[in-house]
Amino acid sequence: MTWRMPVEGAPHERTWMTFPRVGETLGRTPAETEGGYAAWAAVANAVAGFEPLSMLVDPSETARARSLLDGAIDLVETPVDEFWMRDSGPTFVLDAERPGALGAVDWIFNGWGAPAWAEWQKSARHGAFVADAVGAELVSSLLVNEGGGIHVDGEGTVLLTETVQLDPRRNPFADRGRVEAEMLRTLGTHHLVWLPRGLTRDYDDFGTNGHVDIVAAIPSPGRLLLHAQPDPAHPDHLVVQQLREVLAGQTDAAGRAFEIVELPAPATLTDEHGPVDWSYVNHYVLNGAVIACGFGDPVADARAASILAEEYPGREVVTVDAREIFARGGGIHCITQQQPALPELPAREAGTGAGA
Repeated sequence: MTWRMPVEGAPHERTWMTFPRVGETLGRTPAETEGGYAAWAAVANAVAGFEPLSMLVDPSETARARSLLDGAIDLVETPVDEFWMRDSGPTFVLDAERPGALGAVDWIFNGWGAPAWAEWQKSARHGAFVADAVGAELVSSLLVNEGGGIHVDGEGTVLLTETVQLDPRRNPFADRGRVEAEMLRTLGTHHLVWLPRGLTRDYDDFGTNGHVDIVAAIPSPGRLLLHAQPDPAHPDHLVVQQLREVLAGQTDAAGRAFEIVELPAPATLTDEHGPVDWSYVNHYVLNGAVIACGFGDPVADARAASILAEEYPGREVVTVDAREIFARGGGIHCITQQQPALPELPAREAGTGAGA
């Protein structure tokens, strides 16, 4: 097999998401739970305006989902605990040697390192469940990994973080060589760019320990969007300076030095839990559009939308308030997962086939 993960902006067949359910992540008060439901629904309804969307729904939440979601969204019932589809769901890949083949990488999901608070055993089955639902070939992996912990350019480059794939709570016996071999086998990437760490908030109890999709993204081969924190009062000011220095010395799989474009953070620095990790890098690219994170900061939100419009020409940028999602440990990219479209097979040459 020659599996390859396409760049996110390649044509999609559909998007997959998971609808929230009652639990630690959703919130403890009525206001918190309603805020979570509304945020997930807002993203889903925005996505559904541009491409088909399938939503995994716990049977206990089906009625609520139907009341909040666009009627065009396909609801697929299955047991749910965590509802971050990027992480618990499959990573879709294509086979370069078989244009009609769709694969689904089923990473081991253990709730970002099996913290005591996480409920993940049901959603750990979502990779295989979704693969079966779409008729994809299951690409089983023994690596504990999440979709938010990788980002590819579709040409052999993958971004990842030392504190995620090499996290002893995830992969206690892994080293770079083993991870690199698994990335090649499952994603077709042969050039790995390792970041030393992620953003500060991501190392809290409810964090992922450094997911790359809140730090950096590749909008097109050779170009890199990097989170920027211009305020020296925020601890990420130094973090992203260090990350920029690391990335400035890196190349992609084709040997090109990255052209780095900064996405400055909004003005808000803290919430009741400490420094925020609000990041416009955590956007989602889909057919004809970009769903961008909004943070109630008109100046910063508009600036980010303008940068994203330049990086993804020909796509409409739709900003959705992501503060309720970030309050739960992630962003818009974290709750979505693209299923790439299969390449169109060439038309049969005239004069061939039965009856010719």
